[in-house]
Amino acid sequence: MTAGGGKHILVAGSANLDFVVRASHVPAPGETVLGRDMATFPGGKGANQAVACARAGGMPTRMLLALGEDAFADPVESSLREAGVALTVVRRNDAATGTAFICLSDDADNAITVAPGANASLRAADLPPLAKVSHLLLQLETPVEIVCTYALAARAAGVQVLLNAAPARELPRQLLDAVDVLVVNEGELATLAGHPGSLVAALAGLEVPCVVVTLGARGSLARTNGEVHLQPAFAVKAIDTTAAGDTFCGALAARLGQGDGIRDALRYASAASALACTRLGAQASIPARAEVEALLRKSPAACASTYEALAAYCGLR
Repeated sequence: MTAGGGKHILVAGSANLDFVVRASHVPAPGETVLGRDMATFPGGKGANQAVACARAGGMPTRMLLALGEDAFADPVESSLREAGVALTVVRRNDAATGTAFICLSDDADNAITVAPGANASLRAADLPPLAKVSHLLLQLETPVEIVCTYALAARAAGVQVLLNAAPARELPRQLLDAVDVLVVNEGELATLAGHPGSLVAALAGLEVPCVVVTLGARGSLARTNGEVHLQPAFAVKAIDTTAAGDTFCGALAARLGQGDGIRDALRYASAASALACTRLGAQASIPARAEVEALLRKSPAACASTYEALAAYCGLR
């Protein structure tokens, strides 16, 4: 399916150049670890999700982003355009292009430090027209007040708002009230729910129409219209999980934009995310739509015991 009326997804958010060092393990506080090879990859949560929406989800996608006037901007912009993402670029001559410094361990764990740079300079006036936008996808690597402004503008225009509440932080009620689909991992859910307990109990405290929780190698769940949907993870050999969550968010937005229900969108996003774990890099790891569809065709439905284990972990048993 495709979105009717020539609609597209708008992603507003961060774009970085990632500096990735491979090492035996992620250093503990105060520890120095001798790394091996170092490489740069285009990244940033917003840009990763835009690439996933266009490449893995096959949905017309535009991104609003801010870049510095420096050499780091070129590979970031080129990667987005090569993925088929249309761009609304804000140039800043007083800020550097955002960067991220990533230590990637041999067991696919990572530690990430982000220097936002130009990402922090997005303004309300930068938001492009929303007339042809079906869904607005946001994250929290840009100032939260701007994220809130964009979400409220989208809500007023009748545009569905998806928020990936990452990195974890408390959010103003005004922002949550403007969100249609909230995507979080377990840590982010705990921050927003404000209390420990089962995943289902934490979900009950969030007054958002649809909440999706990613659970890494276990899978994911969604609560919408009072129903809980479980999606076990696809089994893959993971070598780098850096952009797995971003791939999930972009693919989810794309499928919702094309008219999928939450159950089908959840399965598609899970398959795209699994494939992203099998390759190095952020945007470089995001699969094409044909690859995702091939994995879905050849993967049998999860067995009952797998669903039972996931249900028990989530607090449904």
